[in-house]
This record gives sequence, structure tokens and C-alpha cells, in this order.
Amino acid sequence: MPTYSLVIPVFNEEETLPELARRLSELMERLDGDCEVILVDDGSRDRSFDIMTDIHSSDERFKLIRFSRNFGHQVAISAGMDFASGQAIIIMDADLQDPPEVVLEMTRHWRAGSDVVYGVRKERLGETWFKKTTAAMFYRLLRKFTGMDIPVDTGDFRLVDRKALDAFKSLREHNRYVRGMFTWVGFKQTGVKYLRSERFAGSTKYPLSKMLKLALDGILSFSFAPLRFILTGGIFITLASIVVGLCAIVTALFRHPILPSLGIMTVILAFFTGIQLIVVGILGEYIGRIYEDVRNRPLYIVHDTVGLKDESKVHIPKN
Repeated sequence: MPTYSLVIPVFNEEETLPELARRLSELMERLDGDCEVILVDDGSRDRSFDIMTDIHSSDERFKLIRFSRNFGHQVAISAGMDFASGQAIIIMDADLQDPPEVVLEMTRHWRAGSDVVYGVRKERLGETWFKKTTAAMFYRLLRKFTGMDIPVDTGDFRLVDRKALDAFKSLREHNRYVRGMFTWVGFKQTGVKYLRSERFAGSTKYPLSKMLKLALDGILSFSFAPLRFILTGGIFITLASIVVGLCAIVTALFRHPILPSLGIMTVILAFFTGIQLIVVGILGEYIGRIYEDVRNRPLYIVHDTVGLKDESKVHIPKN
């Protein structure tokens, strides 16, 4: 068993992979134990897997998993951790925005007794004002809504001890929010501040649509706040309707009836119709997640592996 397993999801990163391999090789020489790197190809459509195969040919410490299709960043992380055999598992992205050298400080905290060591972004270079602002707001709102001590300004970049990983692997929900799940399992956790670099090459693999999906998964997986908001809003609207109805009755008795125009009635009807659609939509999101988990489909399907012998942990189709 190696001391360290580095798990790295890859999606269309052909420009970054050679530099990533170089810096990871330098990092492994400085770490105080044997290492393996598990690169998870999440359905890349460029030459990423071919380059990963070349990297493995020159250094067998690099091991490969290739999905049958794109299953998503959070699932790719989970697959890499399913296959990881190290005593400590390091999760990081392939774009080199999370500097591999920070892992050295993480390992010192691990050796000192921390079970989870997560990276805290003290500054985010190369990102727009909009992304920085919305990310900061989301992390703080998530912490407030869930009531969990989810660290703010953190991503998936972290080191995880084997016992914390074993607890995490028991959580098999399909709509995954990995950083929140590690907070949920508990154990002793420590933050390490670092400067998040600009992307080395290529474009972001997390456009606005995927960021919104991840944010929704984070809120709905760990909080009933949307449902409580609906309940509170429903009570308020019901009380307001009773008051308005009583006022209409009283004014009618005194021969001064309130007769709103057709336009006002149309606006009111549209308003309440919109509220009903929002309520149904939020309930649908929760029910859809229940349906996903009840079907009990595998989180991912592996097309093939390179350098990994234990293939029993996931479904791998046979020729």
C-alpha cells in the first residue's frame, strides 16, 4: 500500500497534462512516502487519455481510469477514491489552479493528527469579479442554510485520511457535493490557506450552468431550508389572503365594495400561479433526487483501467 494516493479528475485537459505530470513527479520525490497518482478520464473528447497513457508508460506510478462517458466532476473524484489504496488521499484538479506544492503542508498537518486537511483560497487569481463574488455569497449562504460548519472559500482540494475516506465511501448518493459530504462525516479537520493560481492552459470546465447545478446539489443535499421557506411563505400568503378577504367583506357590508379591475386580478393570478410553479419545482427537485437514489444505478461505469488490478469495486463491462 502506498502512503499517498493523488486523485485527479480529467476532462479535456490535453494542454495541461504534461505540465501536471512534471509537477506531480517533482512533488512525489519530496513526499515522505510511496505515492500513486490516479487520473480519472471523465469522458474526454480530446487527446487527454492518449497523453495519460504515455505518462503511465514513462512512470507506472500514474494509474488511469477511463469512464464510458462523462459522469461529472464530483463522480470522477468519487471513482478515484474508490480505487485509491493509500493511507492518505489527496484530491486536486488537473488545471493546476491548486498548486501541488501545497500538498507538502497538508501532509504535515496529517502527520500531526488531522484526518481531513482542506485548502482555503485566500486569493483567487485569474477569476472574474462576478465568479469571486457569487462564490463567496454561496459558501456563506450554504453554511447558514445547512447549519453545518462547511468551511467557506474552499473547494475539493484536500487531503483525507483512510478512515475518513472509508466513512465517505459509504455515502453513495448520486447528486454529490463532495466538500459538503466530507464535512458531514466529521473527524478532525484543519484548513490550509493558499494562493489559488490561474488556470495553466485551456478553458474552465465549470461554466455557469455547472456551477449552478453544483450549488443546487450543495443546498438540496444538506438543507431543508427551501421547504421551510415554502412553508413560511405559504402561511404568510394564507394570512394575508384572510385579511384581504375580511376587508372586502366589511367594505361590501358598508356598500363600498372593493372591486379590483381585471388588470389587477390578472396580475394577482399570475403572481400566485408563479408561486405554485416554484413550489412544485422545489418539491420536484427533492423528489427527483429520491428517485435517482431509489433506482440504485451505479455511480459510474468504467470503460477500462491502466495500472490498476482491483476492478471489483465498480461495474466494468466485459468484452
